[in-house]
Amino acid sequence: MDLWELERACWAQGHGLVCGCDEAGAGPLAGPVYAAAVILPRELNLPGLNDSKKLTPKKRDLLYDQIIAQAQAWAVAWVEPEEIDTTDILSARMNAMQRAIDGLNVKPDFALIDGNRDHGKSGAITTSHATVVKGDSLSASIAAASILAKVSRDRYMEEMAKEYPQYAFERHKGYPTKLHYERLDQYGPCPIHRKTFLKKRKKG
Repeated sequence: MDLWELERACWAQGHGLVCGCDEAGAGPLAGPVYAAAVILPRELNLPGLNDSKKLTPKKRDLLYDQIIAQAQAWAVAWVEPEEIDTTDILSARMNAMQRAIDGLNVKPDFALIDGNRDHGKSGAITTSHATVVKGDSLSASIAAASILAKVSRDRYMEEMAKEYPQYAFERHKGYPTKLHYERLDQYGPCPIHRKTFLKKRKKG
């Protein structure tokens, strides 16, 4: 698997600075949706770089440190649960990714966006870009962004587990697991729960 093929194609088209962008946390019932944007030095060798979902937490943490140390530019952004509730999760994902791109300390010429969507009702990718289905397995820079987004969000939820220990966020990171539902039934929602997601559950 050649993770640099997409970047090389972009460079060949005259896009000198190419960033990868991905998000984490679209599905949970609690917490923000996170996104990261990364510009890597050309053909940087990061052994084990891959889609964050295919890596162990220990490997993700190791690569996280290597990426932020060696990236030409990187940024992490997020959209809080309150904003998710006032818009929709697709728009929130797009807004988080564009904010991450805007947060880079150098402006990219082009962005590779994980997935097949680039806009929602109230959010869109405005940087020149292409969407890439399963991009976190096909692009080095998207894979790097997926790791930064995932690790950043997981660390946030671990902090929230200390603030709201009754929900055991450290175990499920806010995702809709049996344990999470049991704790919700017992304690009700807390301030970082996504109210619109809980309404969908009640309707279900």
